[in-house]
Order: sequence, then C-alpha cells, then structure tokens
Amino acid sequence: MNLRPHASLGRVLDDLGGTLLDLVLGDGDRPGGIGGVAIHDPLDEPALPQHALVLGVGLAEPDEVVRQLRTLARHDAAGLVLRAPVTVTEAISAAVEETGVALLSLARGASWAQLAAMLRSLLAEGDVGDAGPETLAGLPSGDLFAVANAIGALIDAPVTIEDRRSRVLAFSGRQDEADPSRVETILGRQVPERFARMLADRGVFRELYRTDRPVYVDRPPESPDGFMIPRVAVAVRAGDEILGSIWAAVREPLTPDRTQALRDAARLVALHLLRVRAGADVERRLRADLLSTALEGGAAAREALSRLGLADQPVVVLALAVLENGAADAELATERQRLADGLAMHLSAVHPRCAAALVGDTAYGLVPVTRDADGERRALRIAKDFLDRVGDRVRAVVGIGPVARSAAELPEARASADRALRVLRSGSGAGRRVALLADVHVEALLLELQDLVAARGDRPTGPVARLLEYDEQHHAHLVETLRAWLDAFGDVIAASAAVHVHPNTFRYRLRRLAEVGGFDMTDPEARFAAMLQLRVVAPPA
Repeated sequence: MNLRPHASLGRVLDDLGGTLLDLVLGDGDRPGGIGGVAIHDPLDEPALPQHALVLGVGLAEPDEVVRQLRTLARHDAAGLVLRAPVTVTEAISAAVEETGVALLSLARGASWAQLAAMLRSLLAEGDVGDAGPETLAGLPSGDLFAVANAIGALIDAPVTIEDRRSRVLAFSGRQDEADPSRVETILGRQVPERFARMLADRGVFRELYRTDRPVYVDRPPESPDGFMIPRVAVAVRAGDEILGSIWAAVREPLTPDRTQALRDAARLVALHLLRVRAGADVERRLRADLLSTALEGGAAAREALSRLGLADQPVVVLALAVLENGAADAELATERQRLADGLAMHLSAVHPRCAAALVGDTAYGLVPVTRDADGERRALRIAKDFLDRVGDRVRAVVGIGPVARSAAELPEARASADRALRVLRSGSGAGRRVALLADVHVEALLLELQDLVAARGDRPTGPVARLLEYDEQHHAHLVETLRAWLDAFGDVIAASAAVHVHPNTFRYRLRRLAEVGGFDMTDPEARFAAMLQLRVVAPPA
C-alpha cells in the first residue's frame, strides 16, 4: 500500500534544511508534492514514483551527475541528492537549468539510511479512507513535523518529539541554534547513549514520567562533550500510558506562559501520536489483506497487485519467520510485527514498489525484478543483507520462491517460499538462514513424506522394525549403529567415531544387526530402504 505524500520540495527544505539537506542548484519552491523517495541504482533502469526525490548514493563524478539529471528529467523527478561537498561544474549547472531537476546535498555525518527514513516520515500523510486530510488543532493529522514547528514557534526554541526509547520522531526548524549534542541526536534519529545515560543517572527520566509539568534540565559541570545548552522536557501521555516526550533546547527556564503552552502542546502531540498509531494499524491491516489476496491467486489477485503498484511486473516472494525461542506468545507476536515492519522498510529502500506485510505468523515480501535478470539470486542477496542488519539477537529465517511473472503464478511461488521456509524453521537446513527451494529441495521432500507417513499412521517394517524391537527389549544400540554406518557411507572408522565406540565394537554390532534384522548390507536397495525408513518413518534418534 503506497502512502500518499503531500510535502513539497520547499516543505522538505524547510524541515530538513540546515540539518540534513541543503539546496545546491534549482528551484526550491518547485510546485507540486514529492511523490516518494528512491535510491539511485546504476545497474537498474529506475522505476520511480511520480515527482520522486532520488538519493544519488555513490554519485560524484560530474559527467555521471549530468547523465543522471537528464535521466531523472525523463521520469519527471523532483530532485537529486548528492553527498556533500558537491562539485558544481558548468555542465551540471546547465543540466539543472535544462531539466528543472533540483540538486541537493546531504550533510556530512548523516547516513543515507537516516535521510531515507526522515524523508519517508515527512512525506507520509498517514490519513486512511478520507477524501481530504484530517486536522487536529488546525494541523494535518499525524504530521509531527508541522506540530514540532508549531511548538517551536510557541516557545521560541528548537524542539524534538521523541518516543519512549528516545528515538526522534520529528523535529522543528532552527536546530542550528542548539548545541552539537542536538545535531548528533537528529543525525542519528536517536539520543546518543552517553547523553541518555547521563540523563538517566540524574533521574531526569524518572521525574519526567512522574509529572505532567515540564522538567528543566540544566547543563551539569560533568556533562559529556557537546551538551552545552539546557533542556526543558515534558512527557506525552494518553491516560496512564507514556507515548513519548517533547524536548526544547533553551538558554533559561521557560516563562509561565510558555510553560503552559508546552503542557498544552503535550496533549496535542498525544492526539497526533495516537492518530499515527491508528493510521499505521489500519495501513498494516489493509496492506496485509492486499498481499494475502495477491498470494492466494484467483480473480481478485490482479486487482490486489494493482493496488500494491505491482501489476504486470515479475516479482519474487520472500517468506520471513521468527524462530520460536520459548518467549511468551504476546512477546513473539510483537517481535514478528517489528521484523515485518523492518522488512518493509528494508525492501522499500531496495525498490520503491516493494510490498511487505505480516500474514499469520509469516511476513511476506514481494520484490519486483526485471524480466531478464536472475531475480531469485537478487532476492537472496536482499534477504541476506536484511538478516545481517537484524543481527543474531533475533533468530529469523527467510525462504525465497521462484520469480512469478504474473498474478496466476504467485500462489505457486508463495508455496515454494513456504516450503523452503519450513525446512529452515525445522532446523534441517544445515545452518542456513536464507534458502531458495532449490537449495533445500530434498529436505523439503523428506518433511512432506513425514507428513504423509504421520497422516497414514505408518510404522517401520522389515529389518528396521526388527532392530527397533530388539533395541527396546535388550537396551541395545543396533539402530544407532545402522544410522551411523549409513551416514558414513560404510566407513567403519568414521561411523564408530561418531557414536564414540571402538571400531572392533562397532564391527561386532554390525554383525549383530545383520543377524537380528535380517539385513543384507551389500544390497543397495536394502540400504536405501533402511535409510528412508530411518529418516521418514522411524522415531528420531
């Protein structure tokens, strides 16, 4: 589900200019809203939303910049962002004037991921189901940047709105009037650990969440480098729930009028945060419904793909699951949703038309690919990159299906992704975290045979059945011996080492299992039948 952007290039520069972005060349007051954010990929023809703002990652050479400006003009892009400092040549100036594509620069110290996240937060309108945007206290509903600017104007100070974990949700203009710690906070979209620890040690958070009045935080003598200007903060509440806080960089305590204005602003911010939360929940449900409908196939699949912006385009299906670790159901559900949101953000940075949502206990992603590319291998790289960023704290796995070239092929592609995912979740994938079905096809077949055997209630027969019965009656280890011998391809030394017995003892057990089970060890059909029963029918070792 594509969010409907409403901010113009001028609005973006007003909110992010001076901190993240600067206009280098072009018309900053270009009419019309920005249609989305895209990342430059030198290997792919761009698939851009209308009036896109393109992040020129890796673009630096003037000739490359000129070519990219002319390419973007054909796609009606609004602007191109380069890493500062930007070298402006006569050719670049002429290309900007000729194409009308604005050229902007990203501040040093800021990452492309930070900029992409900030831009998407700013451009997302967040309204669902209404013909026009709702307003709260005269401001667009859920527009936290507009709220931050309004609060900053009321109390005459640069402001940030943060969540419970001190992550920056929005900020006002005039941040250059604050200190280096504030700039570092905005660039990282997170209060740095050393500052958060200092505030916690001083009991600031405890006091902040205990009262509904603003808390003045003076600069302590032992404060970390960069914390040079005092702060005043107020908690944002919805009943007993703490939603976040508002922080203003001030040089002296607020006057009573401004103190009251900040308290009133906290109630307004709570309404906007609740509206954002409600809009996000509805958005998730709608996206999940569309994605589920597309994956199921049928008459409605094409319409669902069209609404997701993926009609008539080959896609690869990714299936992501969190491995259960004994956590409570509620905690596991939260972790699944968090990872699904993370996957959606990761895929949106790869391609503007990717779609991802949590369906049941599995997060599915649809990644558009070109018709002549190896889409499965590209999806494999994308999935590995995502899991590398997630790290090892969360045990997650991803199964990847084949390229679906039409809506009719999506159910089969989803089934293949699910089959690969099941192998990874079962632990049969040889330690893999990501797999194509082709990588784990045999393991998938074995799991499906186990399902068939379980459904029929089949039991071991022949030599394996006799060995199991003998072991149970005499507390012997003949089935273990047979497993080890088959797994070692008849290598007695390797097999005996695997079960920690002397080779002569192992040879004796082999003779016993041949006698007891009536097992012909020289017959390849007998060996295959025994191996299949031990893998599929017999109880696990």
